Amino acid sequence: MIPLCKQFSLINRLKMLKYILLLFLFSNLIIYPQEPDFQFSFLPSNLHFMPLKANFQEARIGILYFPDNANLKVDIGNNIDLLGFSWKQEDIKLTFGIEFMAYALSTSFHGNRLQIDALDGFFGGNASLSKVIDNSDLQMRFRIIHNSAHFVDGHYDNGIKEWVNNTEPIPFTRDFGEITLANRLTSNNYLLRYYGSLAYSTLVRPYTIKKYSFATGFELSSNKILGNFFSKETNLFCAYHLNVHGIPIYVADNHLILGIKFGNWESKGVVFYLSYFTGNNYFSEYYYQKMKKIGIGFFIDFI
Repeated sequence: MIPLCKQFSLINRLKMLKYILLLFLFSNLIIYPQEPDFQFSFLPSNLHFMPLKANFQEARIGILYFPDNANLKVDIGNNIDLLGFSWKQEDIKLTFGIEFMAYALSTSFHGNRLQIDALDGFFGGNASLSKVIDNSDLQMRFRIIHNSAHFVDGHYDNGIKEWVNNTEPIPFTRDFGEITLANRLTSNNYLLRYYGSLAYSTLVRPYTIKKYSFATGFELSSNKILGNFFSKETNLFCAYHLNVHGIPIYVADNHLILGIKFGNWESKGVVFYLSYFTGNNYFSEYYYQKMKKIGIGFFIDFI
């Protein structure tokens, strides 16, 4: 249970965010009402900054299955752009959105329900900016995210009234801001996006974890290889994400995925993929453990 005082504090923060967004909205409507170059959208269509395919800490809905022990990584979440501003002559677009997500570790199935061992939850907001230059789309995304991790009932043995493997919960929390710079290149045969990110945590527990982290990666896709499926294009793709974080010594996590997406690359669709991960466990309750995993998964892009 969240203490009552903390609940009020969270409610006040959400109210403040709402007032700031409304103030920003009306100020822009007042400043730009006569400019034909400017366009405002409430709940703009599609998503301005597509989630990074190989980054685990992105909102998605899907399942990743690990053949070595039959465990599952279950993703539940989505993000949406609330406000959109565009300047057509300069090919500039600015959006503000929110994102809520969680991923859980399912270790078994009993009594018609999944046994959830650990859970990471995220919620926050983002601002995305882009500018088109020839065949290049320069992108920037700034996120403010709260991340907390928990053990769930699947990690507790009711028979002996103890935590599984005597591993007790860690009070894991991260409140961080993250800025990602990306360049999206298009040609007749492929689409390439490469990026780099810097994150800083204003609050982190355990306190031995470093506040700065870094990431880089790329996504390469093509819709010219397999043709259409039920009149929808198919995209073969490869994506890689490298994350460097201090726990407290700085280490690198590597995640490579190969897959196919049914549907437009930057629209809604279904993704099936193979995953290879090596590094420290991405379930934060086990952040200190090294792991190497091969997985088979799918997720859905809701845009």
